[in-house]
Amino acid sequence: MKAFFDTSVLIPAFLEDHEHHERSFEVFAGADKKQDCCAAHSLAEVYSTLTRLPGRHRLSGEQVMLFVENIRERFTLIALTGDEYYAAIREAAKAGVIGGTIYDALIARCALKAKADILYTWNTRHFEQLGPAIVKRLRAP
Repeated sequence: MKAFFDTSVLIPAFLEDHEHHERSFEVFAGADKKQDCCAAHSLAEVYSTLTRLPGRHRLSGEQVMLFVENIRERFTLIALTGDEYYAAIREAAKAGVIGGTIYDALIARCALKAKADILYTWNTRHFEQLGPAIVKRLRAP
């Protein structure tokens, strides 16, 4: 069964004190590049988030690159073409998606492109407005 990982699952996999660490790490550790994937832009989201954490939790770019390399080793990276980006944004606009949820729409489009059976996310509510093809794939780890 092919699984797709949202950034909301990747980030807690690396943060031991995160409330979703244990379950996120469990599915992350079981990932196999032949079956599992994530959006290519999730690498940037992981980098951005972990290098801007507050206070003592903030990680250096060098530290985060170790995590990014680990993601690349475990997952096939799925990227959208320019036309696919446009189509995803157009469909999201028609569905009433606004603000940052557009990034979830792009991740959902990548999951469909990858033909994933499961889309692991902690943000199921964000993805539910993206239609039945996405809703049937949603799983919290």
